[in-house]
Amino acid sequence: MIYLLGDLQGCDDALQRMLAQLAFSPSRDRLVLLGDLVNRGPGSLAVLRRVAAFGDAAVSLLGNHDLHLLAVAHGARSLHKGDTFSDVLQAPDAPAWMDWLRQQRLAHLEAGWLCVHAGVVPQWSTAQVMALANEVQDLLRSTDLSAFLPRMYSNEPRQWSDALAGDERARFVINALTRLRFCTADGQLDFKTKEGAGAAPAGYMPWFAVPHRATQGQAIAFGHWSTLGLINEATLLATDTGCVWGGQLTAVRVDGGRREVTQVACDRACTPGA
Repeated sequence: MIYLLGDLQGCDDALQRMLAQLAFSPSRDRLVLLGDLVNRGPGSLAVLRRVAAFGDAAVSLLGNHDLHLLAVAHGARSLHKGDTFSDVLQAPDAPAWMDWLRQQRLAHLEAGWLCVHAGVVPQWSTAQVMALANEVQDLLRSTDLSAFLPRMYSNEPRQWSDALAGDERARFVINALTRLRFCTADGQLDFKTKEGAGAAPAGYMPWFAVPHRATQGQAIAFGHWSTLGLINEATLLATDTGCVWGGQLTAVRVDGGRREVTQVACDRACTPGA
């Protein structure tokens, strides 16, 4: 059985309950974790250890919080007030976990689903999403990582062009795949608005609502957007249901033409704005 799992953000207790609810067996089943394994919750290191122990039975995507951990570990960013992944940074095997993280993916195809952490811009086809994700994955796994991480953080460029190159190209791909919520019909990105779909700024819309986007018809699953809540449509799955905020952890079975949603309640580990 194949399960797509929403943002964990360091909530290992919720992950344990979910695995028990699913009767998950790595010898039989497969998990695709849609990014943000760490931060805000109390058990980032425990989550990494549990997921990594599943080996090939688990696929992990990189979310914005996972990249932030990499940046802090490499001295490219400072800890934020609400960061809770010091357990990872202080672990005796911290370098090994940084190496493990940088091997994870930015996009993945599983059982016909295009899986990303946040979203895709209207111009990108499924094939282009995978090709661009592979480009950046190669960069993150390379010896250039430490030099790139300080240059990863910027909201520019705001719009995709095939002519983008170097840091600008990599930065845009990362921003789209790990931070996107709203964009315009021609693909200009907004990074300020974090509320639900109805809060779109003038001229913007949820990325998945853009008419005639190149991935129209492609089944897409994503996390990242806790204020959106669960979306369970034929070709669209939104799975971040606010686990770390006292909501629920959501897993969706997608294999064999079946669609089953499983949710477990989560203790509040973080308060918005705190």
